[in-house]
Amino acid sequence: MLTAVLSGFGGAIAAPWLHRVAPRSAGWIMALLPFALMIYFISLVPTVAGGETLRFSYAWVPSLGINLSFRIDGLSLLFALLITGIGTLVMIYAGGYLANDPMLGRMLTLLLIFMAAMLGIVTSDNLIGLFVFWELTTISSYLLIGYKHEYEKARKAALQSLLVTGIGGLALLAGFVLLGQVAGTLEISDLLTQGAAVRAHPLYGGILALVLFGAFTKSAQFPFHFWLPGAMEAPTPVSSYLHSATMVKAGVFLLARLNPVLGGTEAWQWLLTGFGSATMIVGALLAVQQTDLKRILAYTTVSALGTLVALIGVGTDDALKAAMVFTLSHALYKGALFQVAGSVDHETGTRDITNLGGLRAVMPITAAAGMLAAVSMAGLPPLFGFIAKEVQYKANLEEPILITVALLTNMLTVVAAGLVSLRVFFGPPTQTPKHAHEAPLSMRMGPVALALAGLGTGLFSVQIGNALIGPATGSVIGKTKEIELLLWAGIEGAAGQALVLSVVTLVVGAGLYRARGIFARFAAATAPLASWGAEGWYQRAVDGMLALAAWQTRLLQNGYLRFYIGLIIATVLALTTFTLVVGRVVITIPADWADVRVYELMVALIIIAATTFVIRATSRMAAVVGLGFVGYGTALVFLLFSGPDLAITQFAVETLVAILFVLVVYRLPRFSNLSTAGARVRSAGLAIAGGALMTVLTLMALASPTESRVSGFLAENSVPQAFGRNVVNVILVDFRGFDTMGEITVLGAAAIGIYALLRLVPASEHDEQKGADAQTGNGVPRERTETIDV
Repeated sequence: MLTAVLSGFGGAIAAPWLHRVAPRSAGWIMALLPFALMIYFISLVPTVAGGETLRFSYAWVPSLGINLSFRIDGLSLLFALLITGIGTLVMIYAGGYLANDPMLGRMLTLLLIFMAAMLGIVTSDNLIGLFVFWELTTISSYLLIGYKHEYEKARKAALQSLLVTGIGGLALLAGFVLLGQVAGTLEISDLLTQGAAVRAHPLYGGILALVLFGAFTKSAQFPFHFWLPGAMEAPTPVSSYLHSATMVKAGVFLLARLNPVLGGTEAWQWLLTGFGSATMIVGALLAVQQTDLKRILAYTTVSALGTLVALIGVGTDDALKAAMVFTLSHALYKGALFQVAGSVDHETGTRDITNLGGLRAVMPITAAAGMLAAVSMAGLPPLFGFIAKEVQYKANLEEPILITVALLTNMLTVVAAGLVSLRVFFGPPTQTPKHAHEAPLSMRMGPVALALAGLGTGLFSVQIGNALIGPATGSVIGKTKEIELLLWAGIEGAAGQALVLSVVTLVVGAGLYRARGIFARFAAATAPLASWGAEGWYQRAVDGMLALAAWQTRLLQNGYLRFYIGLIIATVLALTTFTLVVGRVVITIPADWADVRVYELMVALIIIAATTFVIRATSRMAAVVGLGFVGYGTALVFLLFSGPDLAITQFAVETLVAILFVLVVYRLPRFSNLSTAGARVRSAGLAIAGGALMTVLTLMALASPTESRVSGFLAENSVPQAFGRNVVNVILVDFRGFDTMGEITVLGAAAIGIYALLRLVPASEHDEQKGADAQTGNGVPRERTETIDV
């Protein structure tokens, strides 16, 4: 199982090389990996359908209870088949969609990384492992949405997605840690048996809030829904894969997975049904106001995600069964419709439905696939979407508010289905930016396969129910569940009521489609209110954060070194004094000064005198000579108090500084006194206060017992724990290894920044010179005047 989950990362490494070797067939070849994984997961269907749960565990950080554990049950198997199956078609589609893109290799790499991360989420049996894969999807989706990074809209959409889902991820991590503390385990299989204890714990409310926040942001629940339509700046293969079948359903998967642990309470039910219902109706209402094909589909996806969350919140066996049926149905028809939208855009040059019409004549295969998927979306028999709508109505019959919301949402979904199919493929032909023609085979294969899968699953619903839906529903409920999934359930009882609601949905939905102009007028009338929506508040928060960052940068990083030093000293003074006062620390000064030697006193006086000389110096050379006395005097102190290694280091540093100064002294500007008398007084006061504080702290340290438990520990454990006899080296690379790594990281980052600056200066001068030449028009270099701030 570990090989299956991580194989996507290996394929990601090979993708760029493969694209260079075989650019025309890279998508087809890379599709073999998810296809092989799909075959592997299909081979597990009989075992899982028989009621068995497969578990695999590999030690990762056993001391913290973190393992690479995987769990294959009905729920994870359903999602794994969607991820690998649709992933196969998306790889092929991407190869055709980006056939002439030199960065296709990068796209395939990111798609494979994302696929591996999603497989990790749905198969993980450890909360920390799940979180790691969760964040991998966040990062990879950020890179995929920003694939066309030369466009500002793409960068902005990628950042928006990263911020919203990333903040949710942090909340989710906190929820997982609390959940692990309460249950005493991070293994999901063990958690599933402790639901009653977790729900009775005082921290249940906090855990629930954190987990739901993470799931809601990931699955675009209202009011966090705005990032999903914005992510439509990504290329269509990304939208088809991430935003229809996989990533956006990660939050739904998490809620379904943790339903036996956190579900069944009033808080769970009210929160999920409340947010889910709001998302359903808001998404559907916004979808029918759009004219961009992908944005219509994106908002209907938001609505579908709300439907899934609301069904999980209802929590009955029928509702959870409906959630699993709708998950499969939505993935099939929405994946197909996104690819159809991409093909239309690719072959006509636009995806604005007001500029499209009559494409069935020139794109017959794409039109057939799109119509079939749209029919499933609208909920007509014998497509699987019809069954999904039927079971959804039956699950909500006892909930008057939910059934009303579901009815309104499905009516608007019928309108949206008409907009993405009838409006595009029927009616009189229109003039498009590009000469419209049929898409290539690689771009037809995916929509056709997914649309036919929607038809096949509808016709063979009984078999699909037994093999996939039943085991998945049993995993969400927490016990084995036999279900009956029929295309025709009759006209009696609940089935008859659901059928009547389906007919009403289609009739009213068709009427609304014919009167669709009202939605455009409604959108125009409410446009001024858009800035006060969720996205408007998000933008205000981002702008406020940037303004705060700019203000503190101007205040704290004004470019004056003396200001930085003064700020550091003042901060140390304030915090240390506050700690001493609040902690009521008694300052003890050593009383015995009799052991002070004469030569020690002479060295101290030399350092003080040299420091005074430096302050009063009127030339750089004199100041450096004075600082040399200070430095060499300090080295003597180290030497006198048994620190020869420190003394040698100090001597080396002082010598090096003197050499460097000699090299640059003649290139420095004329020495001058820039500070005012008042500034010098403030600096002197701050320096005296800082020096006094350090003197007091040093004397306090000297008055403390010289015995150290740390020294003994380090000496005793250097060899047995770190296998090193040099205690100093062991401290640096083992006992405080993370500290050392942090220091190296900071130095590395500084080195990269300096290198970038060194590279930037010649380029800027070159650009500036080119601009000057362009202004003169004769290409003759002009004399330039530079002003340098020192």
